[in-house]
Amino acid sequence: LNKPEWYLTQVLMWIGNHAKFLDDKIQPILAKAGSSVNAGLEFSRALVMLILEKLAADIPCLLYDDTLFCHLVDEVLLFERELYSVHGYLSSFPSCMHILSEESCFQRWLTVEKKFALQKMDSMLSSEAAWISQYKDITDVDEMKVPDCAETFMTLLLVITDRYKNLPTASRKLQFLGLQKELVDDFRIRLTQVMKEETRASLGFRYCAILNAVNYIATVLADWADNV
Repeated sequence: LNKPEWYLTQVLMWIGNHAKFLDDKIQPILAKAGSSVNAGLEFSRALVMLILEKLAADIPCLLYDDTLFCHLVDEVLLFERELYSVHGYLSSFPSCMHILSEESCFQRWLTVEKKFALQKMDSMLSSEAAWISQYKDITDVDEMKVPDCAETFMTLLLVITDRYKNLPTASRKLQFLGLQKELVDDFRIRLTQVMKEETRASLGFRYCAILNAVNYIATVLADWADNV
């Protein structure tokens, strides 16, 4: 259960190793018979169906172990990425995202994603470098003087989007968007709390950093507004 990468990698190797044989030997036979079937894709589809069976059996066994469950999701997302980008798998075919979208699994994924995002926010705001810009010494890069915590937070949101963007239904994606909105609001509250501590020094370093953070986040969110 703690090594899903073993069978996921094995399937990717089988797909890669058989590609030339299927294209050179099997595809011409299908073409000669007047079939429109793509041998390589059908081979991939059959192997993915085995993975779906394996996942359906394994997920109930690790649903309440955060570490194992997170590891499984991470490995499945890496597998999906390679399956589509390297092996040309079709989005209309069955995929692991359908298993991750099933109610009990999906709700657990959302819960764990939120838990780890909040932990990340705790650590980024308690860091000594939280209010310092990574690029403070490079003037042409750092016009907005973005503090490290704001940049890390927006990267966190971007990573979450990247993880859920291939979910098969809009309703599931919207639930993840709801989580992201919660995180933005949580971050806003945290900034407000820090700002209240700094009101006596409103021209101080940290107060200005908070204003820069808010400006940066608002700007980036506005840029993302065109991303359906």
